[in-house]
Amino acid sequence: MASHAVDIHVGTRLRQRRTLLGMSQTKLAGSVDLTFQQIQKYERGSNRMGSSRLFEFSKVLDVPVSYFFDEMPANAQAARPTQGRGRKGFAEAGMPFEQEKDPLIKRETLELVRAYYKIRAAGVRGGVAKMIKAIAAAESTPIPTKSGATTSVAKKKRKAPTTRR
Repeated sequence: MASHAVDIHVGTRLRQRRTLLGMSQTKLAGSVDLTFQQIQKYERGSNRMGSSRLFEFSKVLDVPVSYFFDEMPANAQAARPTQGRGRKGFAEAGMPFEQEKDPLIKRETLELVRAYYKIRAAGVRGGVAKMIKAIAAAESTPIPTKSGATTSVAKKKRKAPTTRR
């Protein structure tokens, strides 16, 4: 069956929202009277969703129907269907489907965001965000070495801090 870039995008957004809510494919399937295999096909973009099904998903996942079309790449709208199981690329040459590389759709990212928002104290959440930003900045900051070359913090060996009493 041919996959269309729009179907793939909508399926990706379906998976993204489901994962962000911590909902399994089985639980989502049960709430709309489908099998989890059908959810898998929708999420891959190998099966096209009708408007009533999209409406059902929007209610269960607590998002407007437009959510599934948000952030759609401009080239997805002009793409023709491709053969295969989705995510292989657009029919137009030179227009690869780049969502696989998008860190915002990775399970790890979605789980981190979900855990972050489970922290109820806003001050603690802010501290966690600040810490993560500091670690990321330190990882990407070059450090001069004795030879004059630079290296990142991750590669430089550091002594463990000692505590004084």
